[in-house]
Amino acid sequence: MLLRRILLLLGLVLGGGFAKATTVPIADFFKDPEFTSVSLSPTGEYITVSVPQGDRTVLAAFRVKDMKLVGKWDYGAERHIDAVRWVNDERFFLYVTRKTGRFDFRVGTPDVYVSDVDGRRRIDIPNGGTYQIVDTLPDDPKNILVQRSVESAFLFRMDVYTGRINPVATAPVRFGSFQLDHEGNVRYVVGTEENGDTVILRRDGDTWTQIHRAAMGESTRIPRGFARDNRRVVFEVSDHGEPARLVSIDPEAEGEVLLARNPNVDPGAILRSSDRRDMIAVAFEDGLPGYEFLAKDHEEAKVYAGLINAFPEHAVSFRGVSKDGRYILFLAYSDVDPGSYYLFDRSSGRAKFLLASRSWIKPEQMSPMRPVQIPARDGTVLHGYLTVPRNSDGRNLPLILNPHGGPHGIRDSWGFNPEVQFLANRGYAVLQVNFRGSGGYGAAHERAGYRQWGRVMIDDMTDAVRWAIGQGIADKDRICSYGASYGGYAALQAVVREPDLYRCTIGYVGVYSLPLMFRDGDIPQTPSGRAYLRRVMPEGLAEQQAQSPAYNIDRINIPVMLVHGAKDQRVPMSHYRLLLDRLTEAGKPPQDTLVKEKEGHGFYDFNNQVELYTRMQAFLDQHIGQVRKDAGAGASP
Repeated sequence: MLLRRILLLLGLVLGGGFAKATTVPIADFFKDPEFTSVSLSPTGEYITVSVPQGDRTVLAAFRVKDMKLVGKWDYGAERHIDAVRWVNDERFFLYVTRKTGRFDFRVGTPDVYVSDVDGRRRIDIPNGGTYQIVDTLPDDPKNILVQRSVESAFLFRMDVYTGRINPVATAPVRFGSFQLDHEGNVRYVVGTEENGDTVILRRDGDTWTQIHRAAMGESTRIPRGFARDNRRVVFEVSDHGEPARLVSIDPEAEGEVLLARNPNVDPGAILRSSDRRDMIAVAFEDGLPGYEFLAKDHEEAKVYAGLINAFPEHAVSFRGVSKDGRYILFLAYSDVDPGSYYLFDRSSGRAKFLLASRSWIKPEQMSPMRPVQIPARDGTVLHGYLTVPRNSDGRNLPLILNPHGGPHGIRDSWGFNPEVQFLANRGYAVLQVNFRGSGGYGAAHERAGYRQWGRVMIDDMTDAVRWAIGQGIADKDRICSYGASYGGYAALQAVVREPDLYRCTIGYVGVYSLPLMFRDGDIPQTPSGRAYLRRVMPEGLAEQQAQSPAYNIDRINIPVMLVHGAKDQRVPMSHYRLLLDRLTEAGKPPQDTLVKEKEGHGFYDFNNQVELYTRMQAFLDQHIGQVRKDAGAGASP
């Protein structure tokens, strides 16, 4: 089997399979997946596979025709190869990030290395993480175009064998991203200023003309690419913060031609033809993920549509196509299936199975996740997901409110979620809601959460819980909240906001003091981080404290469990200590606490994860569980 071969070649050990059982072992949910990403070479001859291995992620390259290992890379502890970008037929960039916790964003900029697929001619790119690839220049295999922003945005030509750069263009914006046409001409630049404003400039001869400026979370007018004629420009446009639409604009004429829009969500990735000149489809995730085809009669569009139809109970995510269009790499996944990669060969009409993410997971033991629409108290329609234990009748269940982290620009999505499936397997319904402040539903939806971390955003969660009670799904006397990072904050703040609604709460690496956000951790260490906090945090110390769990201990009168990593750089231990001390001083210390000295923003160590979720289950079972007849709902072991 390909998967076992990969692990053996890398010197890894995979645990044995598990027999079918109503209660799935905790280890099955939380041991590392067998891979985190797969990439396809431009010729379709090779794939690379990123393999997590505890405190690191290593990379292996294989020749597709016989799956022979041709190269492998390992950069050491806390170093994760989390992206590969091919720059010609034999050579690729490796982006190596340093993370100290499972929920961390990148700590600093990634290190960038370049290597041939067989591991030879390796070099490092000094300050590589500050460069972004703009164009791989298929007709010039020695060079690529990269951009870098300092005080202005710069475009360079880089030699992929030496790393040497030569300037091509500059634009007067910070954090700029260049948009080139099909001939490699610089046409637009999108920049983000330190205050969060987005600025769009158009190249007119030797000068730049500003065509749009908006504050963070307001209107949008971003170029996404060019039509085949190289004249019409495709823009993502939102006038007042509504979900953006895709339009085609002729710069020499007035008006716009609508290409695609969804009333609820913003457009996602654009699926392009193998020669990169046609936009075939755009992804939308309105509940379930899918594609809207822009060029239905395109020969390649029919192939993509056929592959989608071949997996009727799955979502299909296209991850790469060879430059001749023959090979298509795609991932098929679902709410109960972590997913498998396939390589489709158009010449034979067959899809070759490559590897599965978590081959030990049995979909028939997992619980379905369904999209839901929930009315908020002011009439706003909220979107989210409800997961109920498999084979339960979906009525009168103990419920876990599980807010996502972030919170801005992040959203909950449909797909396999190990935490959600674990909780459902233990008999709990899980409710996830894309409350105001979440990304993906238009800038106005996200902007409505600014300065409202502990008020409107929490009220949306409350309304979702009350909806579940009103629908008969949740038992009003058996509801707990659990989340990580911002979700940990929300789990505690939900109790502050509605002290009589919940029976217990769990905060995992959570923010518990908004004033501390301005002082501690890695966010306030950069100008952009400080600008972000000024934009989204409540104004004034009094209001920040009013929206902080640590300053509202009098309203927390239920059992609390707190979990933190002593090395957390995103949400330092000062948050945990402040809440712990204040709860203890008030005579109501947390019932359970778990701190791991070597962990950061989310636990990496497998044994620590097993301990965490074992204790979490015991905590939840004590407060909202029940003695259940085994009806496939996942009774406690």
